Amino acid sequence: MEVLAAREDTLLIAPTGGGKTLAGFLPSLVDLAEGHDGLHTLYVSPLKALSKDIARNLRAPVDEIGLDLRIEDRTGDTPASQRRRQRVDPPQILLTTPESLALMLSYPEAPKIFAGVRRVVLDEIHALAESKRGDQLMLGVARLRSLSPGLTVTGLSATVEAPEALAAFMGGARVIMADPGPPPDIAMLPTERPAPWAGGGGRHAARDVMAAIEASRLSLVFLNTRAQAELFFQALWEVNDAALPIGLHHGSLSREARHKVEEAMAEGNLRAVVCTGSLDLGLDWGDVDLVLQVGAPKNVKRLVQRIGRANHRYDEPSRARIVPANRFEVVECAAALEAVRESDLDGGGRRWRGPLDVLCQHILLTACAGPFEADALYAEVLRAGPYARLPRADFDDCLEFCATGGYALRAYDRWQRLLQREGKWQLRDPRATRDLRMNIGTITETEKLKVRRKSRRGGTPLGEVEEGFAASLSPGDTFLIGGQVVRYEGLREMVVEVTDAATREPKIAVFSGLKMATSLELSQRVQRLIATPEHWDQLPPDTRDWLALQREISTLPAPGTLTCETFLRGGRAFFCLYGFAGRNAHQTLALLLTHRMEQAGLGPLGFVATDYALLIWSIDPVEDPAPLLSAEGLREGLRDWLESNAVMKRAFRSIATIAGLIQRNLPGQRKSGKQATFSSDILYDTLRRYDPDHLLLRITREEASRGLVDFDRIEEMLAQGREIVHIRAPHVTPLAAPLLLEHGQVGIRGGTGEARLMEEEAQAMMREAGLA
Repeated sequence: MEVLAAREDTLLIAPTGGGKTLAGFLPSLVDLAEGHDGLHTLYVSPLKALSKDIARNLRAPVDEIGLDLRIEDRTGDTPASQRRRQRVDPPQILLTTPESLALMLSYPEAPKIFAGVRRVVLDEIHALAESKRGDQLMLGVARLRSLSPGLTVTGLSATVEAPEALAAFMGGARVIMADPGPPPDIAMLPTERPAPWAGGGGRHAARDVMAAIEASRLSLVFLNTRAQAELFFQALWEVNDAALPIGLHHGSLSREARHKVEEAMAEGNLRAVVCTGSLDLGLDWGDVDLVLQVGAPKNVKRLVQRIGRANHRYDEPSRARIVPANRFEVVECAAALEAVRESDLDGGGRRWRGPLDVLCQHILLTACAGPFEADALYAEVLRAGPYARLPRADFDDCLEFCATGGYALRAYDRWQRLLQREGKWQLRDPRATRDLRMNIGTITETEKLKVRRKSRRGGTPLGEVEEGFAASLSPGDTFLIGGQVVRYEGLREMVVEVTDAATREPKIAVFSGLKMATSLELSQRVQRLIATPEHWDQLPPDTRDWLALQREISTLPAPGTLTCETFLRGGRAFFCLYGFAGRNAHQTLALLLTHRMEQAGLGPLGFVATDYALLIWSIDPVEDPAPLLSAEGLREGLRDWLESNAVMKRAFRSIATIAGLIQRNLPGQRKSGKQATFSSDILYDTLRRYDPDHLLLRITREEASRGLVDFDRIEEMLAQGREIVHIRAPHVTPLAAPLLLEHGQVGIRGGTGEARLMEEEAQAMMREAGLA
């Protein structure tokens, strides 16, 4: 009722199943009962599937009330004919995504389409706020406010760690907190076999998961990556003795395959769906009564969101079970369960200022809609929460880049895109609108190629694989996609053609998916749990024994300290550092440390990094880690290392694509990943040489040091006053052993004996560490 009565923007925080989506729409239904021509309510969600689900669930109350309303979606899956009609004759309620909204706002008809909009509903706003998609969305909302003054915005979320920060992200909103409902029924799933020492697939527990599925009506089985989902789906079928109907759903599958699974869920024709983040948010398909998370959740908010998919009703607790994929993940899962019970969400609500590459894209798309005044657009941008404190100088730099490409590129016609005429900025060539619209978006995943069954008439679409994976295939190779083993036949017009394969031993497609790293808050919980033996009673006996032996042989990494171990093995010296700062930070630190070790003549040979630790092996041992870990020295070396490193070039390519300097999609053609990389590398080297202070280089340096390589986490980890504990261990230690196994997996590939070799290596390693 508070949302219905509110006349200002609101942020409604309510538990899954608490009716927040209907509450968000209720004011619209009340208004529409009195009649309204044209578009009245715009609903924006992170997922195309979520829009489809909401459309289906909203139709029931609308029909019960007896309203004659058109409710339509507008996403990348919407037929082109329907999208064209919506520009001329929009429905009263339109369900869309940030990218589709940005596209619609770029048309000259936008003022007419959106002039009558009265309400905007932003579902799962917390998920959007964590990425550049959220920044793009809030710029779009600011544009909507100009086109339809007085509209009301409602944000909806079930998992918010800092409500006031999220309200500020919306540009200012009143926070409404609903009753949280009953606590979830959540625990680790007991398994016959203990979690392995390393790896992330969870296949050891396939039979236990299958038993849980058999005992439930409908289960969602979440995995963290698309490749893991494919593998676990196959593992479940191998133990599915009752032949229960099980589906597979992830973002690399074809639209037809995803919709088929969604419809089967809604109709109650499945007993389980193996899925990834593609079913994370707000979906209410079928009678789901159990959620299984295979692999550590990496993030407490994500776990809470996934738990909420079970018993999607306000008055019943959600039931979920977690399956750790390896020994370290047992500890992480226990820490995550503790955080859920304490309602302690990670994230901290910290927000960086709105990224300038997204603002550049917004400026160019605004020009697609028609001429604009710089002062008016700047004032409009300031109404977007992420850009509320944007300096005018930064806005002008973005406008200059959009107009000329910057100092070093202004001589090239292709980057001369805007001109000023009679006080207004406009596109220099109106024909550029098509190219700009084709490259809308802030998601810059690894280039993917479509996979189809080979046929004279085009064949059945199966999904997508990474371009790099496709390039590694030879005719006759087999791989797994959509739960099917297929045989690679060839590449035709940038489409991977396949036939059905009889073999059951495939190569595995390398899906890009979501690169998950454990949140800093959850990592710190893991460290506290490891360092507190009196809390080990929540861990399985074998994990307790593992940690007890670590304490006996070495020491337990404790908060406030930086624990390092050195030991010799196989003629190599090993240096292990337990930083608990996340995979990205550890990988960056390992790269910087190996560089310093090289300068010191220690002969580093390689490293491995996880969310909890890093391990470096070298010819000569590290005698004193303190000089290597000098934060000041590492900071000095960071810029030189970044400037010439492939990490920086990769970051630049993503930023240049979002900002519109590089266009991947062009009419009638699409650049391959190699072509785009070649173009961006040339641009990067040119700008470094002739225009080192170019806007895109400034953005790249800031984002690379802050996010891509997590140098802020490194500085926090190496903060002054933190005690460095150095243990010279007699041999490999229990905590270091899984890291060595991670390294060992790289060298053992292919063949039917892979699993046996891995098991033998694991047993030998554990005997050496005193664990077997």
